[in-house]
Amino acid sequence: MTAERGDGTMEWKLFADLAEVAGARTVRVDVEGGATVGDALDALVGSHPSLESRVFADDGELYDHINVLRNGEAATLRDDADVGDELALFPPVSGG
Repeated sequence: MTAERGDGTMEWKLFADLAEVAGARTVRVDVEGGATVGDALDALVGSHPSLESRVFADDGELYDHINVLRNGEAATLRDDADVGDELALFPPVSGG
């Protein structure tokens, strides 16, 4: 379920250990109009500070191995994010 348009709330879907660290698979965050994916990610980390060290390197940059999706497609932190967009955060996935 995505956030309703016009309410200033976005919903992040978290996967694998990121969901465990946050204590939830979905997290709603409040954003201002004209927000970017990066703004929504900052709001997520602000509401769940334990995610910061899993998502951002010491220099404040997003780790290369963290995948950010907007509406099912790869996104950058500079991309526009509209209320109602489905945002997702994936850690690296390995298998064998």
